[in-house]
Amino acid sequence: HRASLRRSTRATLSPLPMPDEPEAAAPAGEAGLSKNEQKRRAKQEAQAKAKAEKAAAKAAADAAKPKPAAAAQEEEEEEQDPTKYFENRLTFVNGVKEKGANPYPHKFQTSMQLPDYVAKYESIGSGEMSADGGVGLAGRIATKRAGGKGLVFFDVVGDGAKVQVFASADKFSDYAGLEKDEKAARFSALMSTLKRGDIVGVRGTPGKTKRGELSLFPTDMLLLTPCLHMLPKVPPGSSGLADKETRYRQRYLDLIMNPTTRSTFITRTRAINFLRRFLDMHGFLEVETPMMNAIPGGATARPFITKHNDLNLDMYMRIAPELYLKMLVVGGLDRVYEIGRLFRNEGMDLTHNPEFTTCEFYWAYADYEDLIKFTEELLSQMVLNICGGYKVKLHLEAKLGEPAKELEIDFTPPFRRIPMISGLEEKLGVKIPTPLESDETNAFLKGLCAEHGVECKPPLTTYRLLDKLVGEFLESQCLHPTFITDHPKIMSPLAKDHRSKPGLTERFELFANYHEMCNAYTELNDPVEQRARFAAQAKDKAAGDDEAMFVDDGFITALEYGLPPTAGWGMGIDRLCMLLTDNESIKEVLLFPAMRPVGMAADFNPDCQ
Repeated sequence: HRASLRRSTRATLSPLPMPDEPEAAAPAGEAGLSKNEQKRRAKQEAQAKAKAEKAAAKAAADAAKPKPAAAAQEEEEEEQDPTKYFENRLTFVNGVKEKGANPYPHKFQTSMQLPDYVAKYESIGSGEMSADGGVGLAGRIATKRAGGKGLVFFDVVGDGAKVQVFASADKFSDYAGLEKDEKAARFSALMSTLKRGDIVGVRGTPGKTKRGELSLFPTDMLLLTPCLHMLPKVPPGSSGLADKETRYRQRYLDLIMNPTTRSTFITRTRAINFLRRFLDMHGFLEVETPMMNAIPGGATARPFITKHNDLNLDMYMRIAPELYLKMLVVGGLDRVYEIGRLFRNEGMDLTHNPEFTTCEFYWAYADYEDLIKFTEELLSQMVLNICGGYKVKLHLEAKLGEPAKELEIDFTPPFRRIPMISGLEEKLGVKIPTPLESDETNAFLKGLCAEHGVECKPPLTTYRLLDKLVGEFLESQCLHPTFITDHPKIMSPLAKDHRSKPGLTERFELFANYHEMCNAYTELNDPVEQRARFAAQAKDKAAGDDEAMFVDDGFITALEYGLPPTAGWGMGIDRLCMLLTDNESIKEVLLFPAMRPVGMAADFNPDCQ
């Protein structure tokens, strides 16, 4: 064993390095490898290096090749200043007109819409052609790319679908029988007039390329509407137009560039249609009430004022349809609803827009307990129908110093309930004095706001103080759908007294994702009590609360004819759609949201976004 060890030692020893000569280190991972293994690895490295050099050389050669004239021209035009591009396109359109042609044809006969085309011909095999000929499609050019001499590819989009147009000079019927060079020249001239953003009509044969791309192989292409402006370029890694200012101000551009925007508004329409069907199925009648009122009633909000010139009368854009709808119930329409726009002259932020869409319904011989069950069924079924389950997810954008968040909101019924006053008392560990209308209660609530740093702008009415405290301490608990119930009378001038809790009303508000979704109550139908409530509101208005209600004598007269026991309900459509479409801002679910005028200073009103 020792002899063997000595032989092994002698065989592996190397001469010691000279003092000036650095000792060579073995490559990492190669210490102890056999010579054959080292040779194998060295060979692999040499092959990989050669392959990389070959690929780099090919890429350099491809870059050095001259591009087809059409492609080079297209690239050059896309790099132009937008103003110059617009001028060139306008010159082209005027040139077509001067030649006696029409760059805006009146009609193009289509065979089907793009989604129908995809559904009908998707089953065609790769490299195969349909027996159908003369199929006509129309849409907007999303992309255009040259494929060589006499060959251009377009992606045409419309109605949420995309179809490739495989344009070959050899397939165009107008060029049949022409010499090769003339055919190529005429085809190139036609292709040069078609730009990204143009609306085109295409007629040809359905089929798939060898790579399996569903396409239309045209025999004819016609420019239907030229796009005079250069469409925004989508940066690498981006899914579409990202600039919010542009998206909101030019929604048509947003819809052209971002397929998800179309999906958002389709979902909005589905939600409204579901709501309408649900109410119709439960025996409700849809009605319409005036948009301009002599008195802005039905809600506590600041109205917009307009002018009726013929009557020389100030009118108010409606802040709620409530009073008119209850008059209809007085008249015997026991179940009525309206889906429409309201106008409130208040701030703009992530959840508020001056004009917005609501649904209100009134249900004779029901109360707020019936409404709670009805609301749970309506919303849970809507979410299930649209989202495929009771849970919806919200993805919140990252904020300064905070990462992006994902929230899950569960609409599984029944929803949680929090009584307003007792919930506030429990949260703050206090007992709020009664009656709530007293000066003592007002002073107590002012102290609570000061103690907890809750800001309330004047006038410091008990209503406003309570509203601020509830927003800070109760609404902040309402990620999942939650009913805040039994509001004080001073906060609910149109709601009926609670049958077992003095000073409170049979009212609830539904919150989800910390924002109000619904407001509902058993309706006050005592005309004497209603007049007293209006008088209290008038007192608050005189104190400077411009959101307090006016006295509406016409509505009180209607109550004097007899409003049956009735329950009323209202829901904001826009906030509901924010949840259903995973959006944080109300602007994302309004096709044309209110925007600050271009050029107005951002600090004109710091509270206005």
